[in-house]
Amino acid sequence: MVFYLDNEVDAKFDFDIEEVAKLVACKVLETEGCRDDVEISLIITDDEGIRQMNNEFREIDRATDVLSFPNVSYEEPGDFSVMDGEQKVDLLNPDSGNIMFGDIVVNENRVREQAKEYGHSEKREFAFLIAHSMLHLCGYDHMEENEAAIMEKKQREILEALGITRG
Repeated sequence: MVFYLDNEVDAKFDFDIEEVAKLVACKVLETEGCRDDVEISLIITDDEGIRQMNNEFREIDRATDVLSFPNVSYEEPGDFSVMDGEQKVDLLNPDSGNIMFGDIVVNENRVREQAKEYGHSEKREFAFLIAHSMLHLCGYDHMEENEAAIMEKKQREILEALGITRG
């Protein structure tokens, strides 16, 4: 996995942003059974930066905690066989041969606020947002109650497997 980090706001936490993001992203890919070499872009921004992106790409003019922009169109969540089909040509980075998997945008301010609100560490909140976004990049969604239950279970299992808990 290749990870591109753009820390637009020079956010600093008491953990290594790239290290935690890679750890969580790798665990999601492993758990989901993705065997392809993928590239993921991670942008760390603030309320205004994420509000602008949310407005531009989703036509929702407000800040949020995280945005996910998957490049893969799935028939079923976690069915990576679609990356071997017609999409493969469009997904391949010609320079590396890796699948351009998608982009994640994290709002630094919300990491801090939500960690405080939920009573856990900023590392745990950041890891949760990365796991959540990675599941979106794997084709999962939470628009319906049953979809949300699946995502919540997967997020919890991933973070528990990494020992990143609310405690």
